Amino acid sequence: MYPNDIFPGFDFYALFYLCGLLSAILILRIMGDKLGWEAKVYNLALGSTVAAIAVGYVSSILTQSVYDWIETGTFRLGTGMTFYGGLAGGILSFLAVYFIAGKRVCKDDRAHIKTLPQLADVAACCVSFAHATGRIGCLFAGCCHGARTDAWYGIYHVNLGYKAVPTQLFESLFLYALFAVCVYLTLHGRRRVHTLYLVSYGVWRFFIEFLRTDDRGASFVPGLTPSQLAAVVFVAAGVVLFFAEGKRRKVEAE
Repeated sequence: MYPNDIFPGFDFYALFYLCGLLSAILILRIMGDKLGWEAKVYNLALGSTVAAIAVGYVSSILTQSVYDWIETGTFRLGTGMTFYGGLAGGILSFLAVYFIAGKRVCKDDRAHIKTLPQLADVAACCVSFAHATGRIGCLFAGCCHGARTDAWYGIYHVNLGYKAVPTQLFESLFLYALFAVCVYLTLHGRRRVHTLYLVSYGVWRFFIEFLRTDDRGASFVPGLTPSQLAAVVFVAAGVVLFFAEGKRRKVEAE
């Protein structure tokens, strides 16, 4: 929509990407306070989040480069970023820092282990809001767009030279709504909210991909885009975690 720099080296994509990351940290702080987390647990979660953001940024670029390599046979860095790659790298690095540092910080009461299920629900809130905000940046940048259209809801993209279905905006609105639901459920004591996020977003992303026409590279499964393949994994993980955590809670209650 407006891919030009606001000032040299900084455009609206970078602005909304940065706003999304900062908002995730702010949401973590607000919800941690409302849920009564101990200071040491919050600080541990914050440090793990910072590490996750740094690693996730790198892994999002590497994942897109792998997708491009599968499609073209050429491995190049800097061709773009992919959400799923960033999320996977972010989760792994978060858990690594959280558990390793948690053994030292919470060695006496294991507070970090007790808080982890609730932290996962808060993480779903943070990620959905940050992702929604980042998608607005995609709208300005002109990436992740849908097919050409003359419909009233189409948005003109300077870099394309025509109006396209604003799949970025549709996804942003969906994610803001999902964020609101996740926050409400988490603050009202509901459990396994993160599984709701995984299944809901996975289903949404699988089907919204049919409206997208930008080049996203190729996956290992013929007929599925990389994002659709990841969406299937998202849904499967959400279902498995839902029942696994339900079984764990039942055992603990006995």
